[in-house]
Formats: sequence, C-alpha cells, structure tokens
Amino acid sequence: MNEKTLFVRDFMTRNPICLSADLDILRAVSILLQHQISGAPVVDNNEKPVGMLTERDCIQVAVHAGYFGDFGGQVSDYMRQPVETVSANDNLMDIAQKFITSSFRRYPVVEQEILIGLITRRDILQALEE
Repeated sequence: MNEKTLFVRDFMTRNPICLSADLDILRAVSILLQHQISGAPVVDNNEKPVGMLTERDCIQVAVHAGYFGDFGGQVSDYMRQPVETVSANDNLMDIAQKFITSSFRRYPVVEQEILIGLITRRDILQALEE
C-alpha cells in the first residue's frame, strides 16, 4: 500500500483571525463570537505568535468580574503563553498525534517564526474525509 504524506500546509487555515496582546479583552471576546471561532492566535507587530486566546481563557473574564466586579483588561492579561507552534512542512499525522496527547485544539503554523496559518482538530478531520 502506497501512503501519501500529508502536510500541515495542505490543510491549515490561511490568514486566520488574529488578536493583539494590547486589545481590550471584551473586544477580543466580541471578535471570537462574531467570527464563531473558539480561539485565536495573539501576534505582535511583526506577526510573530506571542500567545493564544481561547474561550476557556475568556471565561476567566466572567469569573474575575463575578469576584471583583471588573470586566477590564487586555488580551495579554488572559492569553496563554508561551505559544506552541508547528511548521507548515510538518507531517499532518504527527500533528494529529499531538492533538491526541494534548488538550490543545489548535496550533499556530509558522514559517521563520511568522504566523502563516492555523491548524485545528477540525482540519485534521477534514483531511481524513478527503
């Protein structure tokens, strides 16, 4: 049986929604809801990933407000870091294995440390369907 090697670059989402670390957290929550996404990479001015912000992280905003009555803050106050990235040239099955052994639902895809895409669990499933 001849196996075809599948690469991250062939299934990643290109030009994903990104956030900046200094963005108001409530605006970031609004962006996630507006685009119906459960998380987004946080990038610096050079498009280098510096963190990830997910729905789970955003729930902290509500918890913080419940205890302290304050809904404020920036994305940098809630994002997860350091961010774990993958390469566009990585074997898709290696990344599928990473999804199995971690709680992550998405990985930023970088080339020379610059964000070029995002690979998600759903992208892996779509590759399987194809």
